[in-house]
Amino acid sequence: MTRFLLFLILLSSSEAATIQRIWLSFQRETPTHLTVNWETEQPAPSEVRYGINIEAPAVPPQQRKQGFEMGSVFSDRLVTLHHLEIPIPTKDVTYDYQVVSGTETSAVHHFKAMPTKELRIAVVGDWGFAQPDLAALIKDDPHVLMTAGDNVSSLHQQGREGTKAFSALIDSQPELFRSTPFMPVLGNHDREIRSRGPKPPPEAVYDVDATAYCEFFALPGNEWNWTLTFPDFSARFVALDLEHIQDMGTTWQTGHPFDEASAQLTWYRQQMEPSRSGHTITLHNERSATMRGQLKGEWGRLFQRGSAAITGFGYFAERAMVDGFPCYNTALKGNGDKYPDPKSAFFASEHSCILLTFKPKSPMQIEIKNLAGQVLDTQSVPAK
Repeated sequence: MTRFLLFLILLSSSEAATIQRIWLSFQRETPTHLTVNWETEQPAPSEVRYGINIEAPAVPPQQRKQGFEMGSVFSDRLVTLHHLEIPIPTKDVTYDYQVVSGTETSAVHHFKAMPTKELRIAVVGDWGFAQPDLAALIKDDPHVLMTAGDNVSSLHQQGREGTKAFSALIDSQPELFRSTPFMPVLGNHDREIRSRGPKPPPEAVYDVDATAYCEFFALPGNEWNWTLTFPDFSARFVALDLEHIQDMGTTWQTGHPFDEASAQLTWYRQQMEPSRSGHTITLHNERSATMRGQLKGEWGRLFQRGSAAITGFGYFAERAMVDGFPCYNTALKGNGDKYPDPKSAFFASEHSCILLTFKPKSPMQIEIKNLAGQVLDTQSVPAK
């Protein structure tokens, strides 16, 4: 059956679409496959039907003449939280897809394949405490949306226990999450299972293992830390589990250890110490100035082996420069307390996001933008 006929079948079935909560992610360390994620009320099998949209303007004319067969991936496991990978080998095109679970289906949705000429990555922070208007970010048309932590406010308020807080996040921007791969990074609030209170209680306030987060999202590696590499642009992102490090060893401990003997530090050294060309960007949720000084400056040394570090610790927009190395802070809620980095070179109390633009064999462009789309700060960073 041709791609066109299958597209008509999908289009007709989308009129009765019942599956609404869908999001995309990458589960491998290079984006050769895309993971389609969705939820159903009742346990059901999982299927993703997909193919290249031959009507999309991005498809080269020579490919439009060929037509395409649809692909399909299926799992007979009965689940309510669905994660299925599909291969996305063709670049510079638009893909159609539809999810199916038993008698339930979604509408036909679309996502951009990986590009070859320009890659745009948006990074946001502190989504859990904001009600952002993301129209300007969506207009920037990022290929991937990443975060710098605190994606939700907690896992225990307003009936949002377990994974329900993350479901509510997806529901807040359904079209964005259906069309743009989402790669979150952990903050303390993403695993807060009890109220913090004025002093450490007898029981743990945070789930250090981030069980709900790792269950809900399909990410590379350990999921609480991960890497994602875009070989065509010599660009790599490294996600760490760093936040509220002063509470380590108490019932307020939020994340995985980061000391000299820790698995996290060993893993990060493995990512950063080999000589690599291109760009490596570190994402985390601790204050950069605090983290740079840990272990007699070892964490700062490892940061600086890359091209930039981005955190969502404070509710403001900032770029600090440490011996020419840029450390960013971004927050969708940008009107909080001000505590600039000692090396601060740009600071603004504005709701913000960061847009990174990569082109082959070109410097990386990093822009701090407010949510009206205005560029507040821009840097051109040569490849290592």
